[in-house]
Formats: sequence, structure tokens, C-alpha cells
Amino acid sequence: MSLTLVAPHPEATTAPAAVLAPREQEALRHIAAGCTYVQTARSMGLSKHTVDAYLRRIRAKLGINTTAEMTRLAISLGL
Repeated sequence: MSLTLVAPHPEATTAPAAVLAPREQEALRHIAAGCTYVQTARSMGLSKHTVDAYLRRIRAKLGINTTAEMTRLAISLGL
């Protein structure tokens, strides 16, 4: 088995909360609380596609791949 190290995204070296837009933080907060994309969209007054776009941007900005990692991040940020 071989391991591949991946360099963190350049923006990931700054404080994650500072990198995320307020609506991205809000979407992350809902997902970390266990809401579905549809529930998050309804709560935020958006379409589920917009929520998906926010979460894809969060993953790209912070170099994370899974919802579990996003949830861990939200908890560590106190969201």
C-alpha cells in the first residue's frame, strides 16, 4: 500500500472561518447539524443546487473531501 501526500489548498493555511463567505458558513452550520441539502435550502431560502454549490466551494477552498470532514471542521470552528 502506498500513501500519497497532498499539499493543502493555499487558502487552507489561513483561518478557515476567514476564508468562508457568511452564506457558506451558514450552509456548513446546517449540514453539520445533520440537515439534508433540501432542509438546508428551505431554511436558507435557496435551491438545493445553490446549497450544493456552496458546499462544493467549501470543499475546494479548504481541501476537504467528505461531509464528515466538513462536520468536523464546523465543530472545531464552533459553528
